[in-house]
Amino acid sequence: MTTGYYSPITYQVPPSEDGWLLKTILQKRMDVSRKLLSRLKMTEQGIMLNGERVYISVRVNAGDAVQIRMEQETSEDILPQPLPFEILYEDEHLLVVNKAAGMIVHPTHGHYTDTLANGVVYYWAQKGEQFRFRPVHRLDQETSGVLVIAKNPYSHQHISEQMIAGTVDKRYNAWVHGVPPVLSGDIDGPIDRDPAEPHRRIVTPDGYPSLTRYEVKEVYPGAAKVELKLESGRTHQIRVHMGSIGCPLIGDGMYRHPLYSKAGLPAGEPGARVPERVQLERVAELDAGERAQLERIAELDASISRQALHAVRLSFQHPVLRTELAFEAPLPPDLALLQAKLQREAAAAPAPGCDRNER
Repeated sequence: MTTGYYSPITYQVPPSEDGWLLKTILQKRMDVSRKLLSRLKMTEQGIMLNGERVYISVRVNAGDAVQIRMEQETSEDILPQPLPFEILYEDEHLLVVNKAAGMIVHPTHGHYTDTLANGVVYYWAQKGEQFRFRPVHRLDQETSGVLVIAKNPYSHQHISEQMIAGTVDKRYNAWVHGVPPVLSGDIDGPIDRDPAEPHRRIVTPDGYPSLTRYEVKEVYPGAAKVELKLESGRTHQIRVHMGSIGCPLIGDGMYRHPLYSKAGLPAGEPGARVPERVQLERVAELDAGERAQLERIAELDASISRQALHAVRLSFQHPVLRTELAFEAPLPPDLALLQAKLQREAAAAPAPGCDRNER
């Protein structure tokens, strides 16, 4: 139910725009979309000029104050629920959080509670505030890291347009099996649903254009740490793209290393754990080198209970202040432990071409 308006967003007309149509100011200077403009026109106090309601066909004068006001909203279909979550930043327009692994962002069929939305709606209610839960982007359930939630349609529209324009910088850290053959590069592979398993995604020529840029940051025995930048936002994009170059994410039960399939061990359901140890008598199709590799893969997969993926950094322009914002989410304990394990193993491994017994 609407109980009032959010604080107005104000634009002061400069001398260079004296005589402009109000509609032009709203669209070209305040970046109000057509959809939001139509909504504001139907609202009693949606569009104001110097404190008065006017038609958008009027002309403005230098020094005029143009204001838009949006009606307060709530997410009436989301049950408020006291759940912990980490806040990285909050103002009257945005909420930026560090989402925990294992938490679904928004209620879905079969998951109506225990989501980030339930916790955020409860948090706002406890403060006596009314906002509709509007995540600007999504993270997979088992992916941790920075997530932006808009508090009104204007903020949501503005950041969404930045994402479409490619001006939002999203960086992820992933720990993968193997090392990419090229230490930095682009993965340009269209992505769509797997016809055989619709909950999975695959790289296919008929898919939606998808681009991931990556750079190897650390190399370990049989694994690597990679920083990734998304230029598109397809479901499971990083997991699918890294798998497509032979470097699936450690701990990913859905997009497992292809050696599992070669050994007759199928991919799991979403969130499935990989086996703690591969029984060699079940992998007769593998040669000795592949068996050793699969044992190492299974060992790493068993060391973490989810895919090793973290949305580490996010930067964008504030929708109202127009200043650049940048946020970084610290590594959660499980990924910090995995990274420390891999770094210890790398430090203990002999340098290439060296013999430990050489004196």
